[in-house]
Amino acid sequence: MRIGVVTFPGTLDDVDAQRAVRIGGNEAVALWHGDHDLEGVDAVVLPGGFSYGDYLRCGAISRFAPVMTEVVAAAGRGMPVLGICNGFQILCESRLLPGALIRNDHRKFVCRDQLLRVENAETAWTSAYTEGQEIRIALKNGEGGFVADAETLARIEGEGRVVVRYLEVNPNGSLNDIAGITNDRGNVVGLMPHPEHAVEKLTGSGTDGLGFFTSLVERAFA
Repeated sequence: MRIGVVTFPGTLDDVDAQRAVRIGGNEAVALWHGDHDLEGVDAVVLPGGFSYGDYLRCGAISRFAPVMTEVVAAAGRGMPVLGICNGFQILCESRLLPGALIRNDHRKFVCRDQLLRVENAETAWTSAYTEGQEIRIALKNGEGGFVADAETLARIEGEGRVVVRYLEVNPNGSLNDIAGITNDRGNVVGLMPHPEHAVEKLTGSGTDGLGFFTSLVERAFA
């Protein structure tokens, strides 16, 4: 599949995401924030970084980028969209996902290998995993605390839309230890940890994140 990886001013994990897409058996297509065309891709990844220097709020400026008009429209038609870290923040700012990401409760940037539990293995991006599977991938953020009002949080939990949950320690104060969520259709997923940094043993980080990049292929040929 052809998967577009968007670069915004301040993005820093786009090259890693493109590499993960290729290792996962897909073709990586570089997309620019000023593009008005998704170039016929089958899915989109919004990678991590500090788009526009995280001014205003993380992702608040990127949501107005021309490419996001196309991404929002395509997601509405069912195209798979994955937001990683800053990409997750952009998805929330774009209202493709509910809730928001705020500054870590300890007010410090966190960088660690984080243990997660896969709660939903039915999304477009997690079907390579099994429900309850534990994976360890890198986490690095300063504003990664997931919050939502009580009604929204209850709906997310009740509808099984938590995708991954923090184990061992809650690194940023996210409500209910939520590390990632999906929309009601399961085609849009956002998570704070970085699966693109755990796709090959050569880097010493293992391959626990690879499933996020092989799931689309497995679903296509299932």
